[in-house]
Amino acid sequence: MDIATLIGIIAGTGVIVGAILIGGNLGAFVDVPSVMVVFGGTAAATLIKFPMRDVVKSLKIGVSIAFKNPKEDPLSIYEKAIELSTIVRKDGLLGLETAEIENSIMARGIRMCVDGHSGEVIRSSISSEVEKSIQNDELGELMFRGIGDTAPAFGMIGTLVGLVQMLANLSDPDAIGPAMAIAMLTTFYGAVLANLFALPIADKLALKVEQLKNTKELIVESVVQIQSSQSPMVMKEILGPYLPGGIPVDAEGEGGE
Repeated sequence: MDIATLIGIIAGTGVIVGAILIGGNLGAFVDVPSVMVVFGGTAAATLIKFPMRDVVKSLKIGVSIAFKNPKEDPLSIYEKAIELSTIVRKDGLLGLETAEIENSIMARGIRMCVDGHSGEVIRSSISSEVEKSIQNDELGELMFRGIGDTAPAFGMIGTLVGLVQMLANLSDPDAIGPAMAIAMLTTFYGAVLANLFALPIADKLALKVEQLKNTKELIVESVVQIQSSQSPMVMKEILGPYLPGGIPVDAEGEGGE
């Protein structure tokens, strides 16, 4: 679980609710027509922008990435690659037949190495798989960013609706209050939906997708270097730049000996 995302949403919601309770009544900020305009309108616009299958898939992927830390740890991939390269130097590529590899992309690449495929074929094959995976991850970001862009617009539409209703019923004092509530609350709902939820999640997804892309590139390069029977020392130099902190200190020390 990415606790930072959860804490941010809870804290942001708490600040808004707390400010409302200090200054008045929470019930005054609940208006069904405003909810219908902002949330219903945003959902409708999202369905127009994206195909139905992409909407469902993107929301699942987006929520999963935003609220969970990636399973693929670059350091563990790096260490596994060094371990496999050591096996290859001792026993050749056939020595990898019994190697246990948790990462599915890396495992498929190693199977191709054992089967005797060339480095170019392996790179092309698993790179295609990586690109498809990244596209799916990026779709989640696009979805939430689209929601963030659309929600304030529907908040403004709701405000215009409320103002029209208010101006049309200036002679009826009882109708001015509800119309004014729609006018103000739709803008409020749109701003909260966009700036507390959709856009921050989209930014979090963009950051994590970039990290996932770097990790998957590390996997591709690891497999290609293993196929070429690269030495562990050289592997450390080649793969080190893919790690967030660069080559681990112990690896640098070994390389300098």
